[in-house]
Amino acid sequence: MPNYFAFLSYVMLTTFTPGPNNIMSMSNACRLGFRPSLRFTAGVFAGFFVVMALACAFTVVLFQALPSIKPVMTVVGAAYILWLAYKTATSSPHAAAGAGDTGTFAAGALLQFVNPKGILYGITAAATFLVPYYKAPVVLAGFCLFMAAVSFVATSSWAAFGSLFERFLARNGKVVSWIMAALLVYCAVSLFH
Repeated sequence: MPNYFAFLSYVMLTTFTPGPNNIMSMSNACRLGFRPSLRFTAGVFAGFFVVMALACAFTVVLFQALPSIKPVMTVVGAAYILWLAYKTATSSPHAAAGAGDTGTFAAGALLQFVNPKGILYGITAAATFLVPYYKAPVVLAGFCLFMAAVSFVATSSWAAFGSLFERFLARNGKVVSWIMAALLVYCAVSLFH
C-alpha cells in the first residue's frame, strides 16, 4: 500500500512549484487577462493527462518486461525527488519566466510533450507511487485524471494569483523553498518504507 501523504505531497509540491506550465499561465494571464488565459490552461490539462497516461503505460510495460526493475526505478525515483529537493532549496525565489507567445489550447497541450519537468514527474509518480501498487487500467487512468486536475488547479492558481505569489515569495522565498525541499526529502525517504 502506498504512502498517500508522500504521494499527495509529491503531487502538490511538484505541480505548484514554478515550471513552464505555471510560469506561462501567469504570463498569459498578465498579457491576455485571466479568462482568455484559460484556453492555455485547458490545453495544459488535456496534454498533461495524455503525458501522465503515457508515463503509466510505459511504466507498466517496463515492469512487466523487467520485473526486477522495480527496485531500480524506486532508487531512480527517490534520487530524482532528492535532486528536486536540492534544486528547490537552492533556487532563487524569482525564477526567470520564459513566457510563451501564445495562450492557445494547442500551445498548452503541446507544451506537455516537451516539458521535461512534467515528463519526469509523470514517470517518477508512476514508477514509485502508482504502478507498484495498482494494475487496473481504470484505476491508473483515475490517478492520471487526478494529477491532470491538480495541474489545472495549479496553472489556474498561478494565472489568477501570480502577482500575489510573486510578492509572497519576494518576502519569504527562502523559507518557502526550504519547507518545500524538506517535504520532498520526506517523499523520497518514504519510498523505502
